[in-house]
Amino acid sequence: MDAQGRGRAENIDPADQWVLNPNTGEYELRLSPSTPQSPVPGPRRGVPRTGGAQRAAGVPGGPRAGTGTPGRQAPDRGTPDRGTPERESPGHDVPPQRRRRGTPAEPPPGRRGRRPAKKKSKTKKVLAWTGGTMAVVLLAAGTAGYLYLKHLEGNISSTDVGDAGSKGFSKDEAFNILVIGTDKRTGDGNEGYGDKGSVGHADTNILLHVAKDRSNATAMSIPRDLIVDVPDCPTKQPDGSTKVIPGTENVRFNTSLGQEGRDAGCTMRTVAELTGIHVDHFMMADFNAVKTLSTAVGGVEVCVEHAVDDKQSHLKLPKGESTVEGEQALAFVRTRHSFGNQGDLDRIKVQQQFLGSLMRKMASGDTLTNPTKLYKLAEAATSALTVDTGIDDVGTLKDVALELKKVPTKNITFLTLPVVDNPAEKVHATVVPGPTAPQVYDTINNDVSFTEVKKKEQASKDAAAAADAAKLKGTQSAASEVRVRILNGGAATGSAQRTLEWLQNEEGVTKSENAGNAEATLSRTTLEYAPDQAAQARKLAALMGLPGSALKPGESVTNSQGLPTMTLTLGKDFKGAGVSLTAPAKAPEVDGKSTADKVECAK
Repeated sequence: MDAQGRGRAENIDPADQWVLNPNTGEYELRLSPSTPQSPVPGPRRGVPRTGGAQRAAGVPGGPRAGTGTPGRQAPDRGTPDRGTPERESPGHDVPPQRRRRGTPAEPPPGRRGRRPAKKKSKTKKVLAWTGGTMAVVLLAAGTAGYLYLKHLEGNISSTDVGDAGSKGFSKDEAFNILVIGTDKRTGDGNEGYGDKGSVGHADTNILLHVAKDRSNATAMSIPRDLIVDVPDCPTKQPDGSTKVIPGTENVRFNTSLGQEGRDAGCTMRTVAELTGIHVDHFMMADFNAVKTLSTAVGGVEVCVEHAVDDKQSHLKLPKGESTVEGEQALAFVRTRHSFGNQGDLDRIKVQQQFLGSLMRKMASGDTLTNPTKLYKLAEAATSALTVDTGIDDVGTLKDVALELKKVPTKNITFLTLPVVDNPAEKVHATVVPGPTAPQVYDTINNDVSFTEVKKKEQASKDAAAAADAAKLKGTQSAASEVRVRILNGGAATGSAQRTLEWLQNEEGVTKSENAGNAEATLSRTTLEYAPDQAAQARKLAALMGLPGSALKPGESVTNSQGLPTMTLTLGKDFKGAGVSLTAPAKAPEVDGKSTADKVECAK
């Protein structure tokens, strides 16, 4: 019998089946008094080992529900032998079941007369598991899911996007996650939203960048009506084969998903081609996610500058602040005829307001200390999620959310990709990137904050920037004296050869050669050189627009002719021969940006 079944059988709230073990500081599924209870393993990347008896009973920790089903890839994450039960550890007793009011207390055996063990702060422990400060609801939901371990992991659907994303998740690097909301009319009561018969286009899109030092994050909305080029897209088919869907030029961004059978990997590739920003992972949900998640937290506070009575979405709100959930919450984020110029750009601002408010609600003590809310939130969230196979287990989702938790809400910026009306249209229905869009891309790609970070953190960054700048100061060799070998370490195919031709034919760096592919993939382009090659390094950095951080002093190496040479490795950030990689000193001004800690009223 599952947790809910036992709860009904014993007249116990299902949420009460999950209890905080004061000895381990972790939440555990409480079994019946007659069932032996093993300690829950600590958080780690991988799957907790679970005894065969528990799996047979269908309790959390059993095999993932999605494993073996069509469209579901079972990740090879080094799972321990599932047939071996956990060893018992002395001194790790699970707290007894909560008494119903009026029932006499019975002291545990062997503990009569002893002082009760001091419990750790429940609020702090729940905060640690729920990822406190969530900028985007889906990320927050992922951590809530970890509270219920493997029981919830089976709820998550996943898509293999191949090399469109990253294979795993690193807690030591900056990361980019594309959050996608589709307009597919699945679920009860959703007939009036989105396009009738839609296969599920990329209706709402937010590229979330989390800085390497976790001091800030940026959530950039990408308009669905933005005109882009969708690249060729390899997609996994149900039979395991790969089909390449041809790309299309000058089409709406939302067609990067669903159209011609495109999956979320195609949307990730489109973002990368548009912005030059590598997307590590994606998280996708449909209309039901807004309804179920807003209900699970007990409603989300929103604000409007004027009363709303929208005949199409059926949204009715008085002027000022209101609390919305379920159908009303979905109507709020879908309404476009009651705000601004009734277009998609103004609706994006409303959606950003809603997400910021929902993030604050999930981080509030009312949610974090309420087991029933957390239970409902976890079930709703994991059922709503579709993610890539790189993060499709609850442990990794927990890692993602806990990293995001480190970012102060005041430094989480919501903004929209700068756009202008499409000049090719007489009646404006679509938009194209504006003149400041490349600056926004560079700011995100180079980990620069759109908000003021703490002085201590900024001072550390300034010191590092000064040290990097010092590497670029000094004499420079002539271009003809620069000797360098070029490796491709993550840039687009053919980048090393194109860079070689550019250096030799246009910049006079004739002592250069293409050395093929690097042994490892790099996120950032690097130039390694020996101390006596510093002048050459400064010249090449000036020609290519390399930042001081790209210069890596090291030991001398030799080229194919046995002569000492520098090594230029083109990373994922490489934008093309002759395109500068120097990061902007500060973020550009962007109209309409907001931060997650402030209440914004829809106009």
